[in-house]
Amino acid sequence: MNPYILAILLFGLGLGTTITFASSHWLLAWMGLEMNTLAIIPLMAQHHHPRAVEATTKYFLTQATAAAMLLFASVTNAWLSGQWDIQQMTHPLPTTIITLALALKIGLAPVHAWLPEVLQGLDLTVGLILSTWQKLAPFALILQINPTNSTILIILGLTSTLIGGWGGLNQTQLRKILAYSSIAHLGWMILVLQFSPSLTLLTLLTYFVMTFSTFLVFKLNKATTINTLASSWTKAPILTSLTPLILLSLGGLPPLTGFMPKWLILQELAKQDLALTATVAALSALLSLYFYLRLSYAMTLTMSPNNLSGTTPWRLSSSQSTLPLAISTAMAICLLPLAPAATALLTP
Repeated sequence: MNPYILAILLFGLGLGTTITFASSHWLLAWMGLEMNTLAIIPLMAQHHHPRAVEATTKYFLTQATAAAMLLFASVTNAWLSGQWDIQQMTHPLPTTIITLALALKIGLAPVHAWLPEVLQGLDLTVGLILSTWQKLAPFALILQINPTNSTILIILGLTSTLIGGWGGLNQTQLRKILAYSSIAHLGWMILVLQFSPSLTLLTLLTYFVMTFSTFLVFKLNKATTINTLASSWTKAPILTSLTPLILLSLGGLPPLTGFMPKWLILQELAKQDLALTATVAALSALLSLYFYLRLSYAMTLTMSPNNLSGTTPWRLSSSQSTLPLAISTAMAICLLPLAPAATALLTP
């Protein structure tokens, strides 16, 4: 892609998110979300591959549906209350519709079906943008409206953690596994949103660090299936030995970074007398942990199969910059000791 066009599209992505962050009026927020969607579409379709075009079309249709729902709900809110302000959502009906529209935008279960399909059709770089940056603007809106209907949030959160765990069990495609992992992590964030918004933000940031690291590892190995992971030890042996730690951090095992948000969320849910919800969430984390362990096993404990589908690739040195990967890997593994500082910041 022409670097000038790429620069304009990335600027559009940044501007769309910034407009949504800065807006207090529903129309401006909607405009920011639309700019975001329109800027990423050429990036998604840049390879002119049938799968990429299909994924782009699916993404466009779901995002357009969510944006239309959001616009409809904000107009309804203005009609019922005379307010266009994002933080003045008083009526339960538009608040619920907007919550569902934003859930569709970020891919929360039960409106998650587009996310694995779309991510599977994209290359790893655009997939990374979709899994991280594209979640920021809708999340900013969810945090601002602070939905009053607590039941819907808990239902969205629990179904997301469960479906994110179940869906990834049977997958062999890494991008689909990462999509289900994303759904499960978003479920954890939504569960605790109404009790501690700052904890949701902390979870989002740690999820970004771990996902960034995982995508970069797969990109360095040019891996898209579990089969290709098995030959990664020939290319980057040290990275191959560190990758299971990143994956187990995504799964939430101590003493890794990913344990911190899960531990704090379970503690917060227990404080709010939601012991059953906390138990279901913790058990669903075991499902996710299984497929992270499966990836770790494929990378470190199996040899590359000697059939045509798993032929050993040429050991060419990658042109990818390894500094971002080194920083994000260190952060994905070593940040748990900062948990006391994080809790001190979270307590109002």
